[in-house]
Amino acid sequence: MMSAGEAEEAGATTPGTAPATTPARDAAAPAGAPDPGGAPDPAGAPGPADSADPVVAGIAAGYAFAGQALELGALLWDGRCRPDAPVRIPLPMLNRHGLVAGATGTGKTKTLQLIAEQLSAQGVPVFLADIKGDLSGIARPGQPNDRVRGRAGEVGQEWTATGFPAEFLALGGLGHGIPVRATITSFGPVLLSKALQLNQTQEQSLGLIFHYADTKGLELIDLKDLRAVVAFLTSDEGRAELKNIGGLSTATAGVILRSLSAFEAQGMADFFGEPEFDTADLLRTAPDGRGVVSVLELPAVQDRPLLFSTFLMWLLADLFHDLPEIGDADRPELVFFFDEAHLLFNDASKAFLDSITQTVRLIRSKGVGVFFVTQTPKDVPSDVLAQLGNRVQHALRAFTPEDQKALRATVQTFPKSSYDLEELLTGLGIGEAVVTVLSETGAPTPVAATRLRAPESLMGPVDAAELDAAVRGSALHGRYAQAVDRESAYEKLQRTPAEPKAAESKAAAEPRASKAPKAPRAPKEEPSLVEQVVSSGMFKSLARSVGTQLGREITRSLFGTARRRR
Repeated sequence: MMSAGEAEEAGATTPGTAPATTPARDAAAPAGAPDPGGAPDPAGAPGPADSADPVVAGIAAGYAFAGQALELGALLWDGRCRPDAPVRIPLPMLNRHGLVAGATGTGKTKTLQLIAEQLSAQGVPVFLADIKGDLSGIARPGQPNDRVRGRAGEVGQEWTATGFPAEFLALGGLGHGIPVRATITSFGPVLLSKALQLNQTQEQSLGLIFHYADTKGLELIDLKDLRAVVAFLTSDEGRAELKNIGGLSTATAGVILRSLSAFEAQGMADFFGEPEFDTADLLRTAPDGRGVVSVLELPAVQDRPLLFSTFLMWLLADLFHDLPEIGDADRPELVFFFDEAHLLFNDASKAFLDSITQTVRLIRSKGVGVFFVTQTPKDVPSDVLAQLGNRVQHALRAFTPEDQKALRATVQTFPKSSYDLEELLTGLGIGEAVVTVLSETGAPTPVAATRLRAPESLMGPVDAAELDAAVRGSALHGRYAQAVDRESAYEKLQRTPAEPKAAESKAAAEPRASKAPKAPRAPKEEPSLVEQVVSSGMFKSLARSVGTQLGREITRSLFGTARRRR
C-alpha cells in the first residue's frame, strides 16, 4: 500500500476508499431524468454530457468557454469521474484573483503547480513562493508511473512529461537562488514597521525618520544606515533638526533600535542592500514563448514568516507602481501564488490589511493575478476574500467544534448548488476539489466537484547541486549575485565636518570598489571604461538611487514603499 504522501504526489485518492462525492438531488430536476450512476456505455466510458443528467449537462455547459482556458480536471458526479464534462478556468479571468484551500495533505501544492504549468505554457509569467521547498521540480519533466497514467485516463488528460522554464530566487541569497534584495528606502516605513512589530506610535515615528532621511539626501540602503539615522536624530544636534517637523522621543527611538538589533540578529541584514532586485525581471518569457516561472525558494527562512510575508507584499506593491493600466486583457501579465497565505495576515494591523485589500482590488487592472493558497478560507480576511473570484476548495476536516464552524462558513461562501457541500467537502479524496470560477462574462460558474489533472512536471524538489547549477547558469546571476556596499547614510553621518565637501561629492558618485587601481586603457575594439561602468549592475543600482533622491521627497506607495523610476 502506498503512503499518503505518495498518493498526494500522484493526485490519487487513498487506496481502498471511494471519494464521497455523492451530491444531493436537485429537487427541480425532472422526474424522468436518467440516472448518472447507471451502467456505462459498451465502450466503458460515460456518454456525452448533453445526454446525461440535466444537472451534469448544466454544469458542463457552465465550463464550456469559447476562448483560451486552463484545464483543471473532470467533473465528479455520483462518485463517477466524467471526462466528457471538463472543468476549466478562462485565461482572461486569472487576473480576477483566486483561492486554493484545503486541509494539509489534500493536494493544494499540486493544484498550484498544475495551474502554474498551464499559465507558463500560455506565455504568462508566474511567481511562486516555495516555502516548503517542493516546487523546484517544475523545471524538470515529471516521472510517469501507474498512478499518474491512471489519473490521466480518468480525467481525459493527454499527459506528457514536461519541464518548464524556471528562475530560482532566494531572499538575500539565503538558500539556493538568485539573491533578492531591497533597500530600506524602497521597503518603506509601513512594511518595515510590520516586520519590526512596531505599534502605531512607533510606526509614525519611523515614518518621520524616513521623511528626514529623504529630505536630507541620506540614502537608506541597509540596516546600518537606518540605525545611524535613528541614533543621530536622538543626539543633541539631531533633536534640533526635528524641532520644526515633530520630535522623536528617546524611548521610541530606543524601541526602534532594539527592534533593529533583534531583526539583524535573526540574519535579516542580508535581505537589505544592493543591487536591488528589479521586479520587471519577473515578467520575462523564454525564447520559446513560454512564461518564466520565478520560484522564490524559502525553506531557509520558513521559521521567519513575518519577513517572508512582508517581503512578498513589497514585490506586489513595487509591481503595482511600475506596471501600466491595461484593463481587461486576453491574458494576465503575471500571476502570483502565495503559499501558506495565513502568514501574510497573522497579527497584521488594520492599516496593513486595508492596504492589502486596496492593492488586490486595484492591481487587477494592471494585469496581475493573485492566488492565496492556505488551509481554510477563514485564514484570509473577509475584505480580501471578497476580491477572489476563482475558488478551488480541497477537502476540509471536521474533527472539532472549531472545524465544524469553519466548514459551515466555507460552505456559505459558495454559490447555491445541487451538492450537499458539508458532506462533500469532508469526503473528497486527495487531488479532488470543489471548484467555482468566473466565466468569460464575469459570472460565477456552477459549483463542480472535480477530480484534478496531474501536473506534468516533477512532483517534488530537485537536488541542491542541480539547483545551484541552474542558478549559476542564469542570466540574472551576474546582475545580482555580488552584493554592493556603496556610501550611504551611515558613511555620511560618520564623516567629520572638517572633511572636504569635494570628497563627499566624489564618494557619492563612485562605488567603494573604485578604490582599486585602474586598469590600463583597453584597445579600441574593447568596450571603454565608461561603457563598462555604465553597463554594470552596480552603476544601474546607483543611478536608480540618485534618480530617487533628485525628487527630494520620495513618493511612496500604498504600503509606504518608494516608487522607483526605471
